[in-house]
Amino acid sequence: MRVLLLSPYDAHSHRRWRKGLVAAFPDWQWTVLTLPPRFFLWRVRGNSLSWAFSEREILEQAYDALIVTSMTDLSALRGMVPSLAKLPALVYCHENQFAYPDRREQSPVEPRMVNLYTLLAADRVVFNSAWNRGSFLRGAAGFLRQMPDAVPAGVIESIAEKSRVIPVPLEAYWFEGKTRELRQGGPFTIVWNHRWEYDKAPERLFDALLNLHQAGLDFRVHVIGQQFRNQPPVFAAMHARLHDHIGQWGMVENHDAYQQLLQCSHVVLTTALHEFQGLAVLEAVASGCVPVVPDRLSYPEYFSVDCRYASYPDDAARESAAIAEHLKTLCARYYSGELPQPPALQDFSWSSLSAAYAEEISSLG
Repeated sequence: MRVLLLSPYDAHSHRRWRKGLVAAFPDWQWTVLTLPPRFFLWRVRGNSLSWAFSEREILEQAYDALIVTSMTDLSALRGMVPSLAKLPALVYCHENQFAYPDRREQSPVEPRMVNLYTLLAADRVVFNSAWNRGSFLRGAAGFLRQMPDAVPAGVIESIAEKSRVIPVPLEAYWFEGKTRELRQGGPFTIVWNHRWEYDKAPERLFDALLNLHQAGLDFRVHVIGQQFRNQPPVFAAMHARLHDHIGQWGMVENHDAYQQLLQCSHVVLTTALHEFQGLAVLEAVASGCVPVVPDRLSYPEYFSVDCRYASYPDDAARESAAIAEHLKTLCARYYSGELPQPPALQDFSWSSLSAAYAEEISSLG
């Protein structure tokens, strides 16, 4: 099979997914085009223009299938490169613009419109989680209700009918080397491995950890993940107040060191208010950490209720208290030698999910 794969906003999770997909099917002939993940508003609308006139020779070659991420301006690209209009296309959705948090008073319409048109122009659509799929369908329906007139019927239903859920798989190395021996001895260790941004609700992390500190518990916390020039000020306050409990602080650039840190931790915690799959949590759980996750987003799809704390997205103090109580219980179980085993995540491996991808892509022919 000859496949053209387009990733116009090739951020980390997009790059990881496309490389894994190509590696999973080495017998197929792959042609891959990418654009750097910057200038988001220009990129999401301008990628069709960029490719149609700079990569036309590649785009007009003979292929059996077209695979694009949802950042691709597919309807415009097919219009500017007519040969692509005849090629069956699958769109993979790592996220959707209808559920993405925007701190501006009035968010731009264009990214959501491109997102909607791209999925309508596709023959098949794959979302990385049921939460992603559901939030897209609900958000797009609400978006169309804002149109003043001439809204056709059945638009959302047509996308729902041609879509399914297949997660971004985890590489085989996440399931290697996890042993209980690595976790024996030392303090109860929590890892929070997320972007240092507001949508990950670091204030709730801070308040929950302060609760543990004030209760006199012996614990260590690794606060790691991608950092940015502008970050919530709570991180500075957290480091000052909890420095005696802090282990690793900041991004772990070396992959082996990062994986070893996960393998030596007991619990992975997320306080996220927004994310579409939660790969960082899945990595940690596959490495042997017990998940502590909110009862929202995609997490009810993956983890049983005993791994989830009560979700109060609009009440930070109440949710922080729920997180603290959940962690206190696990801390007590750790020191009594009764920490539960993490859930098995082999179903999220490439070896388990490649057949679903093969089925979906082969159906385009």
